[in-house]
Parts: sequence; structure tokens; C-alpha cells
Amino acid sequence: SKDLKGAMEILIEQKRQALSTVEKLDEHMDFASQLIFAQNRGDLTAENVNQCVLEMMIAAPDTLSVTLFFMLILIAEHPTVEEEMMREIETVVGKQELQR
Repeated sequence: SKDLKGAMEILIEQKRQALSTVEKLDEHMDFASQLIFAQNRGDLTAENVNQCVLEMMIAAPDTLSVTLFFMLILIAEHPTVEEEMMREIETVVGKQELQR
């Protein structure tokens, strides 16, 4: 939709502005940053960048939900793995209350 494309363009421009002010780029080199730099080099158009980011935003919830579903099934089928994961969480988090 037009509104979604407009919002995406605004977010990409905000990302572009943020990248122009950072001192150490290696700490900020995510996929969207790579796309922006590819556009700056002339490898991609602004429309290419917008479309890639838009597709990532739209597709990610579906692929993430499927991945999490299978991960939870595998954990349920392997109780020793679940126990090891719980021990690891307790080691790292301790008795702190988990936050979202």
C-alpha cells in the first residue's frame, strides 16, 4: 500500500541520517545499512532499497513464527536439551525477573 511504502521511505531516510553521524560503522552494519551503502555506490536504486526493506518487514513475521514453532517442537521432543537450556538461562539471568 502507498502508506506503508511512505512509512518505509521515512524509516530508511532516518536510518540513512543515523549512519551519517556514527563514528564506528562496524557496530551499525546491519542488512538495511548494507542496502543503503549499496545504493550510495550505485549498485542499487532507492526503489530497490525500499522494496528489499519492505519485503523483509512483511516476510519476517511469517518466517519467524514458523521457525519458532519448529524450535519449540524440537525442544519438547528433547527434554534433556530443554533442561540444559533452562540451566543456561538460570546461569545467565540468575534470579532476576525476566523482562519483555
